[in-house]
Amino acid sequence: MIMLKDDLLLDSARPFSDENQSGNQTGCPKSYFSGVPESYLCPDDYQWYVLRVSYSREMKIQELLRSRGIRTFIPMIWRRKEVDGKTVKILVPAVNNLCFAFSDRNNLDEFIHGFGEASPVHFYWDKATRMPLVVPEKAMEDFIKVSSTMDEDLIYLTQINPKLREGQAVRVRNGSFAGVEGRIVRIRKSRRILVEIPGMLAVATTYVRPEILELV
Repeated sequence: MIMLKDDLLLDSARPFSDENQSGNQTGCPKSYFSGVPESYLCPDDYQWYVLRVSYSREMKIQELLRSRGIRTFIPMIWRRKEVDGKTVKILVPAVNNLCFAFSDRNNLDEFIHGFGEASPVHFYWDKATRMPLVVPEKAMEDFIKVSSTMDEDLIYLTQINPKLREGQAVRVRNGSFAGVEGRIVRIRKSRRILVEIPGMLAVATTYVRPEILELV
């Protein structure tokens, strides 16, 4: 079971995407905000898969995937830590043992099996289909866009109260979350948009003004 740091409430998030990689990296280009490759330039069988990584080695696995030209995403948070008597902020993964990868099934199978029987990485399985979980492109794009704001008031959830899914479906028209679709929720006495990766994870935005929302 994937466990969140600080129970179900985290400080902030940012992606480790391929923004700062050298120009010789292979793969498909991505939009500036989302990190999601442009579909018209990508193979049809490329999808966002979720990978489980043992013993908090997700950053190392991400490095190995990227060395193979595979685009990845790990939501990050700022954590405060005392160093030499001073409090500093460091970036750490928002969710333990988790890495998203944009590729095809065969490529990821080859990567996983390359470690042998003691592989530290495996697919996150969809219990309904009994197949590796695939994240819909729009849901992943919105999840990355929200995470990329790096706002300390973002909230991550791995266990979602069914009542949260009863909120009205909306789209944000402008601002930092422009284009994001989700459901209106009220958390910490604040109106937010819940963006869910079906079957495993969700992030709630910071406060959103009602006048920038439209019904979906």
